[in-house]
Amino acid sequence: MSHTHTSRRDFIRLAAGASAFSAFPYIAKAAKIKPNERINLACCGVGNRAGAIIDELMKTGMFNVVALCDTQIGDSHTQRILKKYPKVARFHDFRKMFDKMEKEIDAVSVGTPDHTHFPICMHAMALGKGVYVEKPLAHTYQECDLLMKAEAKYKVACQMGNQGHSGSNYYQFRAMVDSGVMNNITRMDAHMTKGRRWHKWNGEVPTKGMSWEQWLNKAEEMPKGMDWDTWLGQVPFHPFHKDYINGDWRCWYDFGNGALGDWGAHIIDSVHQFLKLGMPESVSLEMIKGHNDYVFPMSSTLKFSFPERSKTMPAMDIVWSEGVGNLPEFPEGFLRTKSDGSSAPPSGGSGNKVKSLPPGKCIHRADGVAFKGGSHSGTLVVVNNEHAEKAGKLPSYEKGKPNHFMDFALGVKGEKTCNSNFAVGGELSKVLTLGCIAQRLKTSFKFDRKTESIPDNKIANQLLIGPPPRKGWEEYYKV
Repeated sequence: MSHTHTSRRDFIRLAAGASAFSAFPYIAKAAKIKPNERINLACCGVGNRAGAIIDELMKTGMFNVVALCDTQIGDSHTQRILKKYPKVARFHDFRKMFDKMEKEIDAVSVGTPDHTHFPICMHAMALGKGVYVEKPLAHTYQECDLLMKAEAKYKVACQMGNQGHSGSNYYQFRAMVDSGVMNNITRMDAHMTKGRRWHKWNGEVPTKGMSWEQWLNKAEEMPKGMDWDTWLGQVPFHPFHKDYINGDWRCWYDFGNGALGDWGAHIIDSVHQFLKLGMPESVSLEMIKGHNDYVFPMSSTLKFSFPERSKTMPAMDIVWSEGVGNLPEFPEGFLRTKSDGSSAPPSGGSGNKVKSLPPGKCIHRADGVAFKGGSHSGTLVVVNNEHAEKAGKLPSYEKGKPNHFMDFALGVKGEKTCNSNFAVGGELSKVLTLGCIAQRLKTSFKFDRKTESIPDNKIANQLLIGPPPRKGWEEYYKV
C-alpha cells in the first residue's frame, strides 16, 4: 500500500465524510475509591516519557499499577518499567486491556504519541476512569473539543500533563492577576529555540535521490512484536517507517503537533487561563523557514491575536517564536535580568540579541513594564529597566502545594478539581492546533470564535477536523 499523506487538495474530499460518526458504546459512572485505598492505575505507554510519568505518579504513594500497555511492549525502551512491575498484566492494545480489566482499573496514564491521546482518553473516560494524559491534549481541534465535552458528560477526573500548571508559575501568576499586577497586558513573546528532532533533516529529503513519497514508501523492517495497527489508531493507513516511532512522531503533521504542541502548553498555559483568552480572532504567520508538506518547519513565528475581554484585559497578542536562533526582540535589560533565581544566561551574541535561550517568555504591560519568565514552574520577575519601579512589589503566592501528579490523584479521589483539567487544558490545546494549521498550510487566517471555524479558508477549516478516522475507530467521535 502506498503512503497516504493527505495533500491539501485531498482534504475537502476526505473531510466530507468526517461528520458521519456513530455513538460511542459505553456509558458509565466514575469509580468510587475509599479514602484509604490506592488508585488502581493502567498505563498506556510504558517507555521513554511514558515511563517517567509512571514513576512520578507512583512517587505520590497514591497509585497501584495493575496494567501495562504499549504497542511495542517488550521492546528495549519498555524494559525498565517491565522489570519494575514484573507481575503486572501486559497488553499491546488498550481496547483489549479495557475489555479484560475494566473492573480492576480506576485511572489511566496516557504517554503515547499525540495522535493516539484522543481514542485512549475517550475510551477510558466513558468507562468512568480518571485520565492523566501528556500534552498537547489531542492532535486536532475537534478531538480537543470532544474530550472537553466527554469530561463534562462522564464527570471523571482529568489532568493534562503540563506539569508546571501545578507549580510556582501557576500560583504566582494567579496571585498577580488577582492583585491587578497583570492588568492591561498587551503582548506576550513566547520562545522555544532549541533544536528539534526534525532539524536533523534540515528541511530536505533525508535520503538523497528520493522524494519524500519514495522515502516513506520504501520497505522498512518492523520491530518484532509491534502492533502497528493500534499504533496508527484512527489515522489513515501509513506503511511502517522507523522515523515515525520512538519520539520521531512529533516531527510529522500526520501524528504530532510539533514544537508548539510540545512546549506551548508549558509556556503559554497560565497566561491563557488567567487572562481568560479563549480562542484567538486570527493567527498570523509572521515568518517560516524550511517548510514542506510532511514535517514541521525548521523555524517559524506565529502571532495569535485575542480580543478585549474586560476593561483591564485589553486585546493582546501572543507571539510564538520557534527554531534555532529565532528569538524575539527583547526589552532593554531583559538579558541581564535574573529569572527564577538563576543567573542570566550568556548571550552568545552582541547587544540585546542572542543565539539561543532556554524556553521562556516576556510579558508586556501597556505602561512599559515587562516580566521575564521560563517554562513549566518558572516564576516571573520584573525586567530590570527604567520602568521597573512602576511594577511595584509582586504579591506573595501559595507555596508547598501538591505537584501535578498528586493534584491528579486528589482529583481521582474526589477531593478537588484538577488544575489542568480538560476544560482548561483543552482550551489551550485548541489554540495550539490552530498554530499547527498555520504552519502546515504556510498561511495566516481569521478564526470565527462564535462558530469555531475558519470561514475564509476551506482547507484550514477542514484541518480543524482532520481526515475521517479509519474503519473501526469512528465510534470515538461522538459524545
